[in-house]
Amino acid sequence: MSFARIAVLGLGKVGHLAAELLAEAGFDVTGVDAREVRGCPFQTRTADLTDSGALAAILGDQQAVLSCLPYHLNIGVSTVAHGLGLHYFDLTEDVPTTKHIRELAGTAKGIMAPQCGLAPGFVGIVGAHLAEMFEKVRSIRLRVGALPQNPTGLLGYAFNWSPEGVVNEYLNDCEVIEEGVHKTVSAMEWLETIYIDGVHLEAFTTSGGLGTMCETYAGRVENLDYKTMRYPGHVQLMNFFFHELLMRENRDLAGRILTHAKPPVDEDVVYVHVAAEGWTEGQLRRKEFVRAYYPLEIGGRRRTAIAWTTSASVVAVIEMVKAGRLPQGGFLRQEEIPLLPYLETRTGRHFVTGAKRRAD
Repeated sequence: MSFARIAVLGLGKVGHLAAELLAEAGFDVTGVDAREVRGCPFQTRTADLTDSGALAAILGDQQAVLSCLPYHLNIGVSTVAHGLGLHYFDLTEDVPTTKHIRELAGTAKGIMAPQCGLAPGFVGIVGAHLAEMFEKVRSIRLRVGALPQNPTGLLGYAFNWSPEGVVNEYLNDCEVIEEGVHKTVSAMEWLETIYIDGVHLEAFTTSGGLGTMCETYAGRVENLDYKTMRYPGHVQLMNFFFHELLMRENRDLAGRILTHAKPPVDEDVVYVHVAAEGWTEGQLRRKEFVRAYYPLEIGGRRRTAIAWTTSASVVAVIEMVKAGRLPQGGFLRQEEIPLLPYLETRTGRHFVTGAKRRAD
């Protein structure tokens, strides 16, 4: 079903920018937050976003909803959206939340599209695109790092993303395909070295970044994994913090300590390193998509790299659904989204014009 009216829940940096981008793309946007937000180029409302009755009242006249809320609220939001027959989109990397949404999708009147952020989301779209270039695929490796450009201290990090999300991805188990076997491995393992534009980075397993790709590529690829990239030494200190100091036993406190020590910065960078290997005409080859994304000016304001890449990821998908270029109902896997039409959307073009690209 074509649609124009969409509610954006949660008007933090990512949600506010997503609402702006949707308005620029011609949607009738209503931004909803628990607090009053003024001076927006779209209409806003306040609501208790933990109350399903209040949510249903807010969403009653909408055709779609984008949740930019903490992951633990998305089960409630998706349930209300499903009951109202709305298109549903979110940014979650949380596996139980996605499982719930998949169950709802079986009877959904609109599309149910979780995991529309950067990872899972954009990198899965890129990985699937590279894999399609081969007759037989040996490996798909997805790597993303959202980092300060000018790090200080031994951690070399700043919490520009949700501390809840970071703690979860550092502690929850990770799905991979290894030598053709779909399995679960621990987070913060499988350490490797990567260089992007001469910058030395380390990469290690974190949860949720593959979305549904292990299921999609089971029996089709020998090796598939997702890792987070950080500056060298980070993972050793985080393992010490969570496991030797036992901070894994109190995730909320861990998030507060880390955010207090390493608050957000304005000058950040998002590194994306996606590689696939496989055979074409009997020859083993490797294809790569390697980019560094920096802050951009959008809507007359400078936006951090993590804010605009995450916001643009989901808005490009919503544009494609509205244009009829993606299914109009059921569950949407990110790896089913074609990359080139995605990059041709009004918002998706930011990934082309805003990239610093290494020679392919």
